[in-house]
Amino acid sequence: MTRPAAADALAYVAYELDRLLGVADAELASGYEGGGWGRQPVHTAYVPAHRFGPETVRQWGDQALAAMDEFAPGPGELADATGLAPGVASEVHPLVLDKLASQPVEDLRIDFEDGYGTRADDTEDAHARAAARSLVSVLRENAAPSFMGLRCKSLEKDTRHRAVRTLQVFLGTLLENDRPPPQGFVITLPKVTSAAQVSAMAVLCERLEAAFAVTWPLGLLVFEIQVETPQVILGADGAATIARCVHAEPGRLTGLHFGTYDYTASLGIAAPYQSLEHPAADYARAVMQVAAAGTGVRLSDGSTSVLPVGSRDEVISAWRLHARLVRRSLERGFYQGWDLHPAQLVSRYAATYAFYREGLPAAAARLQDHAGPAASGQEEPATVRALADFLARGVDCGAVAEREISELTGLTADQLRFTRRRGLIPSPP
Repeated sequence: MTRPAAADALAYVAYELDRLLGVADAELASGYEGGGWGRQPVHTAYVPAHRFGPETVRQWGDQALAAMDEFAPGPGELADATGLAPGVASEVHPLVLDKLASQPVEDLRIDFEDGYGTRADDTEDAHARAAARSLVSVLRENAAPSFMGLRCKSLEKDTRHRAVRTLQVFLGTLLENDRPPPQGFVITLPKVTSAAQVSAMAVLCERLEAAFAVTWPLGLLVFEIQVETPQVILGADGAATIARCVHAEPGRLTGLHFGTYDYTASLGIAAPYQSLEHPAADYARAVMQVAAAGTGVRLSDGSTSVLPVGSRDEVISAWRLHARLVRRSLERGFYQGWDLHPAQLVSRYAATYAFYREGLPAAAARLQDHAGPAASGQEEPATVRALADFLARGVDCGAVAEREISELTGLTADQLRFTRRRGLIPSPP
């Protein structure tokens, strides 16, 4: 074939490829729209429903401050209690104190599942009403955490009707008090085993919205699922069920939360070795991470049941373990985790703040080098986005001040958020 003839044959090949790849292009665009760039809480505090009241958040803060005052009153003691470097502990200590005094809980779940147990129907109904009334009181006082929600029972056959009933009673009580769920409210669905349960949960949300449509807009109710069964990681067909869950109900499903103990126990791992650090847990989280990448669905790590209670040695040992696990999760891209006891807030914020304080100089310098007038533009957009996301997360949780970002990078808060979404430094006006 002569060169002109070959050129003629290739003239329309790009259009042919457009036709061949049109469906794949559409699936990629619709299934991986990104998102999730807004603030994400660094933790979720789980409170059994019968123990939740108008003073719960304040009580958690007071108990955490009391534990800090007793076991880590100064930076040196905090360094010893959590394993932080002394210099970092000096930076972090006042920040943790301020956080515990002003916003001790970022995200709270009113728990009607494992932390609550199985009770008579009329008892759970009464607790659902009481919890809703307590939430109303908190909202009227403008004292609610930035994020809140409720964990119902699973959609397994034996607990399905109870899950529906609890949500109906709780949300109905809010309606009786002219209070829709607050912004940031999410339902946590435990023990998911299939994408069909995710779709069923979306139907339940739609029906609840329809029932209460007098005051609540459609699309208000969203949910997250707990990843704590083997079936949701790997299905009988050999496919990653969790990926199907992520794409089953876009817009409704907002998060994947790992369940440490149910998951490892279901694999037959002996109780002393059930841990966030077990290789089986690492594998499950890696599958979760790949499944959620690019979708805007957020990830949360699980909990440790080693609580900071008892003697001084027991408290400090639990704090050191928790701080190490929090740091391990952060380094692996899980920016949220569960807390089960008020004193865990100390190690949670100490480890989280240390992570961002230690990484601040290098991340800011790389972003400034990319954004400055003499910038070489060597960083890939994905890396620029990751650098901006790291800094923005530090600001969101209180580890870093917006003023520091401006001084170190030359970017305003709005410019940082733009870069976090786009991977591009906005042009000056």
